Amino acid sequence: MAAPGENLRINADRLWDSLMEMAKIGPGVAGGNNRQTLTDADAEGRALFQKWCEDAGMSMGVDTMGNMFATREGTDPDALPVYMGSHLDTQPTGGKYDGVLGVLGALEAVRSMNDLGIKTKHPIVIANWTNEEGTRFAPAMLSSGVFAGIHTQDWAYDRVDAEGKKFGDELKRIGWVGDEEVGARKMHAMFELHIEQGPILEAEEKDIGVVTHGQGLSWTQVTVTGKESHTGSTPMPMRKNAGLGMGRILELVDEIAWSHKPDAVGAAGHIDIYPNSRNVIPGKAVFTVDFRSPNLATIQDMEKRLAEGAKKICDEMGLEVELEKVGGFDPVEFDKDCVSAVRDAADRLGYSHRDIISGAGHDACWINQVAPTAMIMCPCVDGLSHNEAEEISKDWAMAGADVLFHAALETAEIVS
Repeated sequence: MAAPGENLRINADRLWDSLMEMAKIGPGVAGGNNRQTLTDADAEGRALFQKWCEDAGMSMGVDTMGNMFATREGTDPDALPVYMGSHLDTQPTGGKYDGVLGVLGALEAVRSMNDLGIKTKHPIVIANWTNEEGTRFAPAMLSSGVFAGIHTQDWAYDRVDAEGKKFGDELKRIGWVGDEEVGARKMHAMFELHIEQGPILEAEEKDIGVVTHGQGLSWTQVTVTGKESHTGSTPMPMRKNAGLGMGRILELVDEIAWSHKPDAVGAAGHIDIYPNSRNVIPGKAVFTVDFRSPNLATIQDMEKRLAEGAKKICDEMGLEVELEKVGGFDPVEFDKDCVSAVRDAADRLGYSHRDIISGAGHDACWINQVAPTAMIMCPCVDGLSHNEAEEISKDWAMAGADVLFHAALETAEIVS
């Protein structure tokens, strides 16, 4: 198929204006956004996105998980669509670009196609996936997971937030339950543009990350049980300190991750200590170990060494330990043709690039199971994300959207 000409570019000012306009909805307290899924702010953001898509001549479809699909017709009614997109929901203290860049970058690509009078054989569809962040309703990538057959819709509808409100009820409350069957759509391919959420591209002064793989993830909840006792009057040899046992296991986690450098990582992000009192030796520690790697065998090795090492540590300290796997997914290898389309686009446009592995989960990771998929990344300042101080430059946004524009056009096949 013919490649788009290198002179074809998106309108960077219009993209940036759209990002700033969307950021006015669900403002955070420190310059970012709090537009959590299925809130009134989410509903307002969705309505603005729909208006923009309809203004660009697109038709909107919505499925029963609230996933939004804006379609630009192709010249061949039988050709499967090329999808672009990401998510509009944010963390409680989220930035203006995480997810949003992928949705509005796709919209800008369509607007630019309109400006340039470009027609494609395959239809173009922009997707806004519901509840990618998973902050209000766990797990993350919930609705793309239902679309890909990972979760059932009934299970998803029953997810509850911290106030006990159900996903299904809140989706209905904000008025975004569509009539399409989830997963009924078929795709020719999908591309997701996203900020890196890490420091590599900025540190190496690369414009574009060509995402070849997504890291697999393993979450193991570890419960260490000892004996609560007075910190001042319990002799050292007679203590059963669950907090100390946790500390030694966390050192083990770090050691395991380092042994699989450079791509494997590991840490505990969620930690509870009981009774969490100044003068009581902890009787119980509950924490979740997060291991990630692009290699499944590595993840399995890390899990095995954690289980064996934690038991050994606790046996030696007279503590009890229980391990429960509470989440995870296998590593993702993105479609080679889609990845090549991204790499070729960066080359054609003269943007510096490098292959990169996504350290975070994204909707593309689930969609990759049902359609050829690839991701494009642009740098973010200091690698900071999931933070209101998250920042990118207009040039970075432009480069990412340009590459998305070209990869989608090449895959959708320009006819005029």
